[in-house]
Amino acid sequence: MLFTPLQVGRLTLPNRFILAPLTRTRAGSEHQPNELMAEYYAQRASGGLLITECTMVLPNTSAFVAEPGIYSAEQIEGWKKTTAAVHAKGGRIFLQIWHSGRAAHADINGGQASVSSTAVPIEGEIHTPNGKVPYAPARVLTEAEIPAIVAGFALGAKNAIEAGFDGVEVHGANGYLIDQFLRDGANQRTDGYGGSMEKRGRFLFEVLTAVTDAIGADRVGLRLSPLNSFNSMIDSDPIGLTSYLADKLNAYQLAYLHLMRADFFGVQQGDVMTVARDKYKGVLIGNMGYTADEAIQAITDGKLDAVAFGTSFLANPDLPARIQVGAALNAPDASTFYTPGAKGYTDYATL
Repeated sequence: MLFTPLQVGRLTLPNRFILAPLTRTRAGSEHQPNELMAEYYAQRASGGLLITECTMVLPNTSAFVAEPGIYSAEQIEGWKKTTAAVHAKGGRIFLQIWHSGRAAHADINGGQASVSSTAVPIEGEIHTPNGKVPYAPARVLTEAEIPAIVAGFALGAKNAIEAGFDGVEVHGANGYLIDQFLRDGANQRTDGYGGSMEKRGRFLFEVLTAVTDAIGADRVGLRLSPLNSFNSMIDSDPIGLTSYLADKLNAYQLAYLHLMRADFFGVQQGDVMTVARDKYKGVLIGNMGYTADEAIQAITDGKLDAVAFGTSFLANPDLPARIQVGAALNAPDASTFYTPGAKGYTDYATL
């Protein structure tokens, strides 16, 4: 079933292998997409759909020092190298658009403080040019400031299409800004964006409305992680939140919903995939630790429509071909996930 076509929005995917969005920090401190990144994505063009790493829609929202952006003319031109290289190999690629919220830090953003739904900082430390420093409390966004961020997502989506992408994935997962509004462990607001699930979901749905209006719903996907406790995230009712969001998303007729099924750290438990499949009527992509056999079974059983592979696709540029012939897989080298240069990025062996 992994090798059967799938209609995703306006695209017909030749297979159901999705390259999961993976932060690789090869854009440098200027957040400029480059030739090395184009080579990396083109190497993986045999996947049904590639989803890029998180990409900033607004300046001074960096959480990783060297992630790319999509807010300048230079970045649009830089990304054209990637889209051209992927399309030349017959591939399809979505840009993941993103605002880091409280995961950013002033030390890597020209002194500009992070913003969020809440002032409560992420626990632990962040890498900056000044070394590891504690996360700082964020400045709480006012209701009047939120429309400008929504507009930033819409402009980022338009810029992505101008750069040649087939669509965008709105990043609503992993404790970044949209997720900081969605989950009640981070959202402690008492205004129109906090409290009930409806109010906590308001920012997400304003972003989706703006982005789908800008480029068409059939070119927009969404990623969610209701269970993941990464970036100090938790929710009192992740199953209920998943059910609410999955049901409400049907009205948007998105290209897909991309759901992380578990928690990196095992803190939160629950079967969010079954709830999402029951409520959501569109294309459902599962992610997080799927083996090929497990992915095939989930698709065969109708639990999912496609599976996003992360580190296995990172380490195996020809992952679909390897799975098809039963070849051994390269092991990923975690020490090079976020380091500069080609090592551990474009030098993994193919068959």
